[in-house]
Amino acid sequence: MDFEHRRKGKPIGEYSVFWNRFKYRDPMEDFRIFIVDDDPWYSQILEYHLSLNPEFQIDCFNSGKECISNLHLNPDLITIDYSMDDMSGGELLKKLLQWGPDVPIIVISGQEEVSVALSLLKEGAYDYLIKDDSTKDLLWNAVVRARETHSLKKEVEQLHEQLEKKFTFEKSIIGQSQPIKKTFKMMEKACKTSINVSITGETGTGKELVAKAIHYNSRRRKKPFVPVNMAAIPRELVESELFGHEKGAFTGAVARKKGKFEEAQGGTIFLDEIAELDLNLQTKLLRVLQEREVVRVGGNETIKLNVRVIVATHKDLKNEVQEGAFREDLFYRLIGLPISLPPLRERGQDILLLAHHFADSFVRENKLEKLKLNDEAKDKLLSYNYPGNVRELKAVIDLAVVLCEDNLISMEDINFTAVKGDKAFLSQEKSLREYSCEIVKFFLKKYNNDVVGVAKRLNVGKSTIYKMIQDKEIILE
Repeated sequence: MDFEHRRKGKPIGEYSVFWNRFKYRDPMEDFRIFIVDDDPWYSQILEYHLSLNPEFQIDCFNSGKECISNLHLNPDLITIDYSMDDMSGGELLKKLLQWGPDVPIIVISGQEEVSVALSLLKEGAYDYLIKDDSTKDLLWNAVVRARETHSLKKEVEQLHEQLEKKFTFEKSIIGQSQPIKKTFKMMEKACKTSINVSITGETGTGKELVAKAIHYNSRRRKKPFVPVNMAAIPRELVESELFGHEKGAFTGAVARKKGKFEEAQGGTIFLDEIAELDLNLQTKLLRVLQEREVVRVGGNETIKLNVRVIVATHKDLKNEVQEGAFREDLFYRLIGLPISLPPLRERGQDILLLAHHFADSFVRENKLEKLKLNDEAKDKLLSYNYPGNVRELKAVIDLAVVLCEDNLISMEDINFTAVKGDKAFLSQEKSLREYSCEIVKFFLKKYNNDVVGVAKRLNVGKSTIYKMIQDKEIILE
């Protein structure tokens, strides 16, 4: 055999086809393989063929004990001989699976009894190969499959790490105002346990971002986050979508389908716009939450659930309960830890922080030159009411970046196209006192907390404004 050729890592002959499957992959760390066989000559044959891929790092051991004493090298795959002097393949397999249950173990044996192979596979062996002329080819194929699985797991782990970094509170939700800091504190409490969470806030305030940040900073972050918009699912399909269905359960059910609760097993299900759920389905959801189990539509099997529930709505659920549109018992089951997201108009200088963030993101995505906002543009942004909240601000900034000249966003580039206008402000149905506080708060923010100046502009006594501040009806930014 041309072992020198092997050391150079050049694929030859029939193996070049397999090598091509790796050649164009992104650079990855070496895939470490242990070969355990008390026949040095046979180990050398296997090592030669596997080393045709230079990304495979091979270590050979002549006994089970020698293999175990080197597990600190963290192999990604292990091949073991079934018949060795110091311990049987079955005994070594058990020890290796105890050390690393996720590491593929391939048993290679001269034993051709099917019962032995089935027993080892049942115990956890990744594959069972018979020692003959085709062993080296079968082993190569098995290692290729294991390597691809290994690569996919690495990619999934990296994606989880990226999501965890992306959904740190400071990165997912931009802001330094007192109202948003209060939200952060509640989110931190939510991350420490698996209590249900209910998020309220106007449309466009970022309720799903909050839900994701809670999930990816909790102990459930390695498991799925499954969002469901209740308002977007046709009424007749909601039950099937949430709980799944069996084949033939209804017309069009051509196969078994898992529901969103099953998909979220071990993780978090996010039920957005929960107030839109039909009363009849509210009853079924309540049962699922109480029993922590689900039965697919058209089925009898009971599936136990380990799922955290986070719900969100732009409506006042208490009012919905009082009006008979939402079940009181379901309300108390879902309310858990309540988190109220402040509207953008109450977040002061956060408006400018978000504006810069959206502008920078749009510039990066479109490979444009970095730009700035002039003072007049900033004043215009701060003076607006934002009925569409953060979502509206992003649309405004994206357009401004496109319209601006000389890498400077001016007042003329800021265009508000609210579809609700003043009705959005009035539709909140607050008391006269609450509206008064909101108006005073708006002008205080606009004029840098100049109480005397705002009192003159609104034609009210300055003592009235000071009393609002003292009673904490207004919190100065």
